[in-house]
Amino acid sequence: MVQATHSFFLRSRASTTMDCPVVAVVLAGGTGTRLYPASRSDRPKQLLSLDGDRPLLTRTVDRARFADEVYVLTRERYAEAVREAAPGAAVLVEPAGRDTGPALTYAAHRIREQVGECVLCCLPSDHHVEGDFAGTMRTAAQTALETRGLVTVGVEPTRPATGYGYVEPGLDEDGYFAVERFVEKPDRATARTYVDQHFLWNAGVFAWTPTAFLDAARETVLGPLVEALAAGDPAGGFAAVESISVDHAVLEAADDVFVVPAGFAWDDLGAWDALQRVCDRDADGNAVLGEALALDAADCVLATDGHVSAVGVSDLVVASYDGHTLVAPLDEAERVREVVARLRERGQF
Repeated sequence: MVQATHSFFLRSRASTTMDCPVVAVVLAGGTGTRLYPASRSDRPKQLLSLDGDRPLLTRTVDRARFADEVYVLTRERYAEAVREAAPGAAVLVEPAGRDTGPALTYAAHRIREQVGECVLCCLPSDHHVEGDFAGTMRTAAQTALETRGLVTVGVEPTRPATGYGYVEPGLDEDGYFAVERFVEKPDRATARTYVDQHFLWNAGVFAWTPTAFLDAARETVLGPLVEALAAGDPAGGFAAVESISVDHAVLEAADDVFVVPAGFAWDDLGAWDALQRVCDRDADGNAVLGEALALDAADCVLATDGHVSAVGVSDLVVASYDGHTLVAPLDEAERVREVVARLRERGQF
């Protein structure tokens, strides 16, 4: 979990009055493969309760109440469950799963149709947040409106994480910074250098106007989708583009990109090792979800919908759900992706 500490990371320009609506878009179309076996194709991560007593999606939608309107973007197979977990939010169903680039292009087009010109605040549904999230997002929204650029929220690192992308801040614009460059998940030595040089983690939280984003996306590999949406053919547009993240497709290629430093504590609940950082732990450092027994076990994540026991081990994740069990070293938690890939090949995920 991360807390911004430097004074220049905490400045806010949120007192400026917004002269158009702010719309939050919560991304809830993925499965969350790195949290297998708790997350499965029929039970996506955003509908799990991992860091509290409510689903991650519900908690994210509650955080999004700073906005004038809240949308949740998801897939058809999850739409009904999303409506139950996020009552009161509008639900957009994307034509196909194509990662965040096509998803946010679709959201920008549809919301501009329904709401008109506004500022979109794009929020993943699987983050752990404590602190002034609303204040940071108001600053991000105001920055997007004033600059007519693309805005990302950056988190001050507390460790040389290799599982996150990084942002290099450039010119200080009094509350936000021009982005010098985005860099992808580094090795540990490079990550240490980034931390020392005051790079920020790219939290995957964004703000922009629909017009600014669609204009930028039109000049990228997402161009065919932008044109198809304008022509009223979303299914054809999705068929014309590959799966790609919004960072790769748009942000890394755009000219006017800015970063607003986060003034809140943050963690990405993307993999099992994150639970050790955000959940309560016992005297031996074990994070326990469900019915579990730890005997001479330390610094483990034990998670189950039944019962698990761990004896004489340390630094492991032991997760068991629906008769599926995962055991792995915590520092290799990201490799759950490989497990899921193999299971998909066998038709078991």
